[in-house]
Amino acid sequence: MSPDAAAHALRRAELVAAMRSSAAGSAAPFGLGKRSSNLFRDRREGAKRRLDLSGFCHVLDIDTERGWVDVEGLTSYEELVAQTLPRGVMPAVVPQLKTITVGGAAAGVGIEATSHRQGLVHDTLLELDVLLPDGEVLHCTPDNEHRDLFFGFPNSYGTLGYALRLRLRTLPVKPFVKVEHLQHEAPGTFFSDLAAHCQGDADFVDGVVFGPQQQVISRARFVDAAPWLCDYRFEHIYYRSLLDRPVDYLTVQDYIWRWDTDWFWCSKNLYAQHPLVRRLLGPARLNSRTYTRVMRWNARWGLTRRLARWRGRFTESVIQDVDIPIAAAPGFLAFLLREIGILPIWICPVRGPAPDARFTLYPLVPDSLYVNFGFWDVVESTVAHEPGHFNRLVEREVIRCGGIKSLYSDSYFTPEAFAQAYGMAQYDALKAKYDPAGRMLGLYEKCVLRA
Repeated sequence: MSPDAAAHALRRAELVAAMRSSAAGSAAPFGLGKRSSNLFRDRREGAKRRLDLSGFCHVLDIDTERGWVDVEGLTSYEELVAQTLPRGVMPAVVPQLKTITVGGAAAGVGIEATSHRQGLVHDTLLELDVLLPDGEVLHCTPDNEHRDLFFGFPNSYGTLGYALRLRLRTLPVKPFVKVEHLQHEAPGTFFSDLAAHCQGDADFVDGVVFGPQQQVISRARFVDAAPWLCDYRFEHIYYRSLLDRPVDYLTVQDYIWRWDTDWFWCSKNLYAQHPLVRRLLGPARLNSRTYTRVMRWNARWGLTRRLARWRGRFTESVIQDVDIPIAAAPGFLAFLLREIGILPIWICPVRGPAPDARFTLYPLVPDSLYVNFGFWDVVESTVAHEPGHFNRLVEREVIRCGGIKSLYSDSYFTPEAFAQAYGMAQYDALKAKYDPAGRMLGLYEKCVLRA
């Protein structure tokens, strides 16, 4: 056993002992004790037994020949990428923000510009070790006796257990990435061209909708050499370059984290795109970690909500990622522009799973192309609506289009609609098998009722 594997085994044994001791003394459900989170929903926190998994933050092994990496669940993608790139590989799908953890992306839903070919983060899983609520640790693979948990773990959000170790597929990289930004003026041709590029040889495909007649597809490839390099870690802002630069070159690391510096474009809400504010913050604070802290402070104290009410405006936070079948994408975009009005919108194509890899709680049609729409802002109106009005509109349209919504943010589904969309009959069977005592919250309770 390697030193890293031995240290992991010791951490695991100590955790299991502590967890079983805790389980004997309290009836409160377990919850994960984390210093940071990429969930964007306010929670009505009740009493919980907090599990500290912060020590499970190590990259254990990288096998470049066989194309996989072993990593602990609380490892951030920032740390994982920092260790894989010097070995000439990267995780097959790297979510956009540095603070997202590997276990969090597997228990939730992770996507990026390689997803047109690689699928979602959980499509790149080869195996994982899951800590159950009773303290048992199960080794899960696509074809062993715990295959039901392997395929049921994604989108379970810590209601079936926690991933202590995961094995993910990796991809070989080159030092640089060449990006081509292709302008479009009509949603119909934008989405048809997007589908065509997904069939081509691009290593990365994503895009942005800036308006009804302004869309951009970004097609990128690994290259060995670059005639110049652009740097979007400080003074320059990446999303603006999509309109200004037909061709761009970045180091592979800068490309992977191109969206993190400005939280896509949401840094504008902190005035961080103003040159003076940008210089005052400095590159060390221009990142998703800083913006998340400010956002949580604002959610706690409601400063922007109070200012809006003082101006006679009613606000609703609409922070959503949804996956829509490619055929329905033009209609869904028209709905967003008409009913929600948030711009820009991130566009990321994603390939459905292989036919033999159906994930229970995130049921995409195998081998089909979907389009992820990411839209994150506050909708203001002069009229008061019921709580969640605009989010409910989104949910109904997603279901009507045959799509599915990520659960990291506010959800308002009825129990019946949620059960139909997320396979709750199968989830109930998993819950009864792996958490029969109900030591963890249920999925609807956690993701919709915000317990």
